[in-house]
Amino acid sequence: MEDKKNIINIEHVTKRFKVGEGEFEALTDINLKFKTGEFAGLVGPSGSGKTTLLNIMGSLDSPTEGKAIVMGKNISDLSHKQAAELRNRHIGFVFQVYNLLPVYTVFENVEFALILQNIGKAERKKMVMDALEWVGLENMADKKPAKISGGEGQRVAIARAMVKRPEIVLADEPTANLDANNAHAIMQTMKQLNNELNTTFLFSTHDEKVMGYLERIVHLEDGKVAEDEYVTKTKYNI
Repeated sequence: MEDKKNIINIEHVTKRFKVGEGEFEALTDINLKFKTGEFAGLVGPSGSGKTTLLNIMGSLDSPTEGKAIVMGKNISDLSHKQAAELRNRHIGFVFQVYNLLPVYTVFENVEFALILQNIGKAERKKMVMDALEWVGLENMADKKPAKISGGEGQRVAIARAMVKRPEIVLADEPTANLDANNAHAIMQTMKQLNNELNTTFLFSTHDEKVMGYLERIVHLEDGKVAEDEYVTKTKYNI
């Protein structure tokens, strides 16, 4: 039965990868719950398991043991088609490399996610322009990625993630390739979208700037939860 309060339930999740003749345990017995509208982060050094956990929550991977229940669906039970459907309709992704398609305009890059959903042209146009307006790029709709800055490129990636109004956005080191000013601008944009749309945002990061916006910080060390910290007063208020 779906837990109406928790949009993500991680129950005794362990993840192992084959390495040569043996196995590497990337996650060990993780138990976490995330409520709708949280602005939270998985924080830890490289190799702590944060990206692995984010990938499981995004249905890009599944646990070796335990359950990852996202929007009432057990990730391990989903077929490839069902997992793709969950991602296409309900989960937005923002990565440190924003992977914009260079031959398409900003508008077309954002629109692509909607074409997969068979949404009509007029409705697609409105949804894309709304998303570009959210990130302050409505005047750059006709530009190609080569003609915009790195910070603008990451904002296009946020618009692409948000255009379908997903319930969950997973952001893996989204500020890694940005200078401080652009990093703050990106985080402020995401926090405003979190406030306005009640979208659940989960970050994987070790960037102090990102941590300054988070309302909850899950510290991972060697694939285990070392601390689960709720922040009563964030460093950067929005």
